[in-house]
Amino acid sequence: MTKNQILALQDDSVFGKNLYKYVEFCSWCRWYPDLFLDLIKPEKGGINLHSDQRVYLRSIMRFVSMYGVFPRGYGKTYDEVLAMYLVSIFFPGIDLAMTAQTKENAAELIKDKHYEIMKHFPMLENELNGKPKFSKNDAEINFKSDSKIDNLANAQSSKGQRRKRINIEESALLNDTMFQDALKPIVEVPRYTVGKLGVVDPCELNQQINFFTTSGFRGSDEYQRSIRMYDGMVHLTGEIVLGSSWFLACWYGRGSSKSQILKKKKEMSPVAFAQNYESKWVGCADSALVNINRLMNCRSLTSTQKEAKPNDEFYLGVDVARSQNTNNNQSSICVARVKRNRDRTKIISIDIVNIINIPNILNFSTQACIVKKVKKRYNAQAVVIDGNGLGSGLVDECLKESYDPITNEPLGCWDTINDDNIPEFPDEAEKILYNLKAQSVQSKVVTNFIDMVDSKKLRLLCNKQLNDFSIAEQDDFENEVSPFLETDCLFEEVANLKLKQLGNGKVTIEKVVKKLDKDRVSALIYVLWYINEFCKDLYASSDYDYVPLIN
Repeated sequence: MTKNQILALQDDSVFGKNLYKYVEFCSWCRWYPDLFLDLIKPEKGGINLHSDQRVYLRSIMRFVSMYGVFPRGYGKTYDEVLAMYLVSIFFPGIDLAMTAQTKENAAELIKDKHYEIMKHFPMLENELNGKPKFSKNDAEINFKSDSKIDNLANAQSSKGQRRKRINIEESALLNDTMFQDALKPIVEVPRYTVGKLGVVDPCELNQQINFFTTSGFRGSDEYQRSIRMYDGMVHLTGEIVLGSSWFLACWYGRGSSKSQILKKKKEMSPVAFAQNYESKWVGCADSALVNINRLMNCRSLTSTQKEAKPNDEFYLGVDVARSQNTNNNQSSICVARVKRNRDRTKIISIDIVNIINIPNILNFSTQACIVKKVKKRYNAQAVVIDGNGLGSGLVDECLKESYDPITNEPLGCWDTINDDNIPEFPDEAEKILYNLKAQSVQSKVVTNFIDMVDSKKLRLLCNKQLNDFSIAEQDDFENEVSPFLETDCLFEEVANLKLKQLGNGKVTIEKVVKKLDKDRVSALIYVLWYINEFCKDLYASSDYDYVPLIN
């Protein structure tokens, strides 16, 4: 609407005489949201927006779509929700939604940031229509402008919902197929202006979708999306990509201090630190071991398992390390549960329900005790140990009688399935240990893992944040929380591996970042190979005790 058209609508009332000023002020607020916040901040208790936050707010109000990659402690969610409040005020009747991995997570984020915003800008409370509604699964904030903010999940459950704009949290975990099918159509219907005409404003950012995340893995759908939007920014298509490492927020005094972050750098894995604080997309894009998107799709298990249930079929994979250097690689146990069809002749899936790390300073005798206790918990059909190098020491200890160091309960001695090693008590030893010489079957082990990922037979625990766990689950950290964190570490290790072609036509794997471990991956691919090689076919005895057929 032009100035002359607005002036023609003016009347003799106080509002009518100043109509054009109101229009100009509203336009100014939309274009400079940070300056509007400066006008309404209290003299005491408010915050002074930093220059990067001002760029953030202006970008989200001015561009068709924004991709933001920021570190932990940057304040991206605070700025994001604050911008949603301003949009709700300046665009009457608009419906906005924040989406996250789960509705619970999105509701919690909105709730937390709402109280922060009200504390820093109490005048915004005058724009609310009643008190916000917060529950475990839902968040709803209504405005006097007839606008609304609520939450949705990055899942098929959001399919069919309609909002005018959405902001996607932790978009690095987003599945593009699901996004195209369930999330993108949410903003299909634009906002209509309030008034007699009720038209779609051609200058408004209708169907806006913004993406906010810490960085993920190179080669993923979201990495490619950020590249496409970066190209769109260069070619002025209305998109913008913003990002920073921990240096920027730290320099402004937000989040952890420099010394605290550098301490975290020593304690965290290189991949985790690069993603969470350096905003680097990590992993191998070229010659990657597996397609990272397909591996992300394997993360479909929502719960772990502490012990075996009747008729469960479990196998263990073990990779061995022993060093006095706590920064060195550690021994890992991978617990695999095999799911079969009704007549148990075909493997439907192999579920990795737990990954256990053994402290690397423990001697082989103690490590053998831990492995045997895990085997007993899950009633495992077989235990696969890499017998090359250091692994031979653990194999030798497993062939001896072991006792629980706390209860003195006998854990038995084992016998090997595939070689002529002699156990300490041959007549009593359980024939359960497969002494794998990984170098001799390396190519098969690697290609089998790739096939398991591509065929979706492999299922891993899903990605969960700490606030997704209940208090009871956090109290049982070792059984309820640790398996999910270990699966995150496994994911990092896989993303750090690339496929290497050997001169004889076979393949092996190679680390991109040399100092990052691959023990969890090794334990995983060993047990997957064993199951695929020897346990495809089973026969059932009269008491339904299923035994693998070993050549």
